[in-house]
Amino acid sequence: MTTIAELIIDALADHGVTSVWGVVGDALNPVTDAIRREDRVEWIGVRHEEAGAFAASAQAQLTGNLAVCMGTVGPGAIHLLNGLYDAKKSHAPVLAICGQVPREDIGSDFFQEVDNDALFADVAAFNRTVTSADQMPSLLEEAVNTAIAEQGVAVLSIPGDVGGLDLPRGTRTPRFVAAAPPVAADGSQVQVVASLLNKADKVTLLVGQGARGARAEVLELAETLAAPMVLTLKAKEGFDDGNDYEIGQSGLIGNPATAKAFDDCDVLLMLGTDFPYRNFYPTGKLVVQVDVRGQHIGRRTSVDHALVGDTLLTLTALLPLLERKPDRHHLEAARKVYAHWRERQAHLTDPAYDRKPKGLLRKKVDNPDSRIRPELLAAAVERHADDDAIFTTDTGMATVWLSRFVRMTGRRRLIGSYNLGSMANAMPQALGASVLDRNRQVIAFCGDGGLSMLLGDLITAVSHQLPVKLVVFNNGRLGMVKLEMEQVGLPEFGTVLHNPDFAAVAEAIGFHGIRVTDPNDVDAGVKAALGHPGPVLLDVVTDADEIAVPPKPTLEQGWGFAIAKTKEFVASPE
Repeated sequence: MTTIAELIIDALADHGVTSVWGVVGDALNPVTDAIRREDRVEWIGVRHEEAGAFAASAQAQLTGNLAVCMGTVGPGAIHLLNGLYDAKKSHAPVLAICGQVPREDIGSDFFQEVDNDALFADVAAFNRTVTSADQMPSLLEEAVNTAIAEQGVAVLSIPGDVGGLDLPRGTRTPRFVAAAPPVAADGSQVQVVASLLNKADKVTLLVGQGARGARAEVLELAETLAAPMVLTLKAKEGFDDGNDYEIGQSGLIGNPATAKAFDDCDVLLMLGTDFPYRNFYPTGKLVVQVDVRGQHIGRRTSVDHALVGDTLLTLTALLPLLERKPDRHHLEAARKVYAHWRERQAHLTDPAYDRKPKGLLRKKVDNPDSRIRPELLAAAVERHADDDAIFTTDTGMATVWLSRFVRMTGRRRLIGSYNLGSMANAMPQALGASVLDRNRQVIAFCGDGGLSMLLGDLITAVSHQLPVKLVVFNNGRLGMVKLEMEQVGLPEFGTVLHNPDFAAVAEAIGFHGIRVTDPNDVDAGVKAALGHPGPVLLDVVTDADEIAVPPKPTLEQGWGFAIAKTKEFVASPE
């Protein structure tokens, strides 16, 4: 005889699931026991279910395949929510198996009971509770198929008296669907767009994650149109390497070249992106958007021509219809601004910068305590990281420094909570990536606030022998919040973090801990951390006042900083 729990785990293993994340307990004990007896599936016991959900989301994003996490009755299920929202907003197929109180107690306000169907109603594309053996395998099939088809979250709740139920003899093996094949945009619309692109003088590309499978075609498009290429953060992977057209990111992590390319163009051509920051889009331009999801068309900026379809297939149809533009001034002007900006940024990666003429004045303003500049740390990681390293970043300033100084060259991968914008994602996402391949280098850019929020799951890396490299930008601040306050003229408040020696904490847990406080020791510290075979935490004390200037800083922002700094100075006890 086969139980419901055994059927679920056998079917997931057959489908290719190799790990399940969660915390053991009560209603899910039959499921974890089935995992114990299934050699193809590794149980990863975390210290907080949120970490398990983030890890599963990371695995789904990196592989494109179904990933699985679990949370048992009540609090365990609740803890999954933040990581599941990350999966939802990242379009990652994740199955969450949740515990529920026994069937006879449902609705009685039983110990730990919560209404899972209500709890997960918003985050889940599929959300059902198993109440009978007769519902299997159909309910399991519906859950997994929905997660795959909609690239989102499915939640299957199992009451405490259900997981161990025997299934009738002859219960069929579950069958799961494959993802739907991509389709090209309508041919007549492609011809219309080709005609207007041929007539346009200056075209700028905004390239997103949805175009990563069309690298060669996007590069050919940029060459044909002599178009500078603005990349979203999620498009760095795939377009950073060997690209003579890219000019970096826009938004708060952007640079002056992207602002110039937007301002100067006649046509903005968006490829596979849902870039959310409306204030950074140009106005008064002809806009063309290519996206596989029709519901994304026009929701960020007004779109004149929509091409609903896969970027690769759509560009394959579009490219033969385009005429090569001989005038390359628009591209070259943007690239020149980008090169000059990168050259200026590179000065900040010099350990001796604050002792040189260009740095002495700036040091008095933004680094009076001679702390390590975060640019220096990010650049050192870039130099020493493997060419197939997987990077994760916490939301906030850690992402800024990675976006500006780490290139996604070779076979490097990049993920973060770039749609949900959660804190505390980088470390658990790194754990998820490491379980996929313990021999591949995984580097997490952690903020001190993000790391300390889920600090307990450092233990998971040690207990499951996951050789993650955690690089901590320890500036004693919620850095992005500090920046947000100061931009509008508010003195920072509530952002100061009284941190421990993170390296010492990590050592107590079983990590190899390295702490760096001198700019001259950064390169050696990074090299040692990335060269160590096991889990490492590199705790680097960085400058809290380093400012990431946006592409087009406004007068209002400048006054805001001046007013904020004045208020901070007046309020200082010193």
